[in-house]
Amino acid sequence: MEAKITLLPGDGIGPEVINEARKVLTAVAHRHRHTFRFAEKLMGGCAIDAIGDPLPEETLDACLQSDAVLLGAVGGPKWSDPTAKVRPEQGLLKLRKSLGVFANIRPVKLFPALADASPLRPERVQNVDIVFVRELTGGIYFGQPQGKEMVDGRRSGHDTMRYNEEEIRRVLQIGVDLARRRRGKVTSVDKANVLASSRVWREVAREVAAENRDIEFEDVLVDAMAMYLVNRPGDFDVVVTGNMFGDILSDEASMISGSLGMLPSAALGAGGPGLYEPIHGSAPDIAGQGIANPLATILSAAMLLRSSLGLEEEAQVVETAVAHILAAGHRTADLARSGEKSVGTTEMGGLVVAALS
Repeated sequence: MEAKITLLPGDGIGPEVINEARKVLTAVAHRHRHTFRFAEKLMGGCAIDAIGDPLPEETLDACLQSDAVLLGAVGGPKWSDPTAKVRPEQGLLKLRKSLGVFANIRPVKLFPALADASPLRPERVQNVDIVFVRELTGGIYFGQPQGKEMVDGRRSGHDTMRYNEEEIRRVLQIGVDLARRRRGKVTSVDKANVLASSRVWREVAREVAAENRDIEFEDVLVDAMAMYLVNRPGDFDVVVTGNMFGDILSDEASMISGSLGMLPSAALGAGGPGLYEPIHGSAPDIAGQGIANPLATILSAAMLLRSSLGLEEEAQVVETAVAHILAAGHRTADLARSGEKSVGTTEMGGLVVAALS
C-alpha cells in the first residue's frame, strides 16, 4: 500500500510524541512493505507565531489531500487569552469542519499490566474495553441561539441543545458498525426524561436498533451512566452519545486506564481523511523534558492504520507491541509508581519499534 499521512505536531509535547509515532509507522511500513509518505505541517499556536493563522491554507490543503491526519496537540498558556482574536483551538474546529468528521471515537481499554495504575479496584476494571462514540459537530456546543446578555439588570447566558434525526442516525450507525466488529452491544446515552432533544435522540436510537436486530441495544440516562462507569465499567462495549455528554463521560472513563497518556482517539466522517490524536493535550508543563508518554499517540497511529488505511493486521501488531512492553515492566513517568524507574519519550518509542518484530 501507498499512503500519504499528514503530521501536525502542534504545540507543547506534540512534536515529541508525534516523532515517536512516526518512527513506529515507518517501522510498520518497512516490515509490511508499504510506502507511507509523510508531510509535516504547522498547526496551532506554533502556526499563529509563524504566520498568524492557527490553520494555514497550506496545512489544510495537505490534510485534505492525504489519506489520514495525525495530530499531536494544540494550545498552551501562551495562547490561552479567551479575548484573543486568534486562538489555536479555532484551527482545530476549522480542521474538523473541513474534513467533515462528525464522530469522535475514544477507546478506553485497560492493559492488564496497568491494572494497579487505575484508581478503581482491580476487580472493577478487569476486562474493561469500551469504545465511546461522541457526536462531534452538533448539540449544545454548536446550537443557536447562543450568547450572553443582560436580563433585568443581571448577567445572563444561554445555549441551545439541538439535534436533528440525520445527525443522530449517522453517529449511531458508526456505533453499530463498530459493535458488529466487537462484542455486538451498543449503549445509547441520553437525558430523555428531561430534554426534548434527548427524546428525539432516543426515538431515532430505537429506530436504528430495530433496523439492526443482530446488535444488542440499551438506552441509559447520562446520570446513571456516570455511576455505572465507576461501579461496573466492564459491562459496556460501544457507548454512543451526544457532544456534551460524550465529552464528559469519555473524560471520566479515561481515568480507568490510570493515565491520559494511554488514550488515543479518532475523528471520522463520511469517507474523507480521518483525524487521529491523543486525548492528553499539549501538557506545556513537561514539554521539552523528554518525559512525555508517547503511547497514546502511537495507539492513535494504530487506529489510523485500522480505520483509514484498512490495515487491521498492522494495527494489531502495534497494539500487541505496546502490550508487550508494558507487560515487561517499562513505564514512562506518568505510569511509574513512586520510586520506580521510568523511561523517557524517545526510549519508550524505541521499545515499541523493537517490539514490533
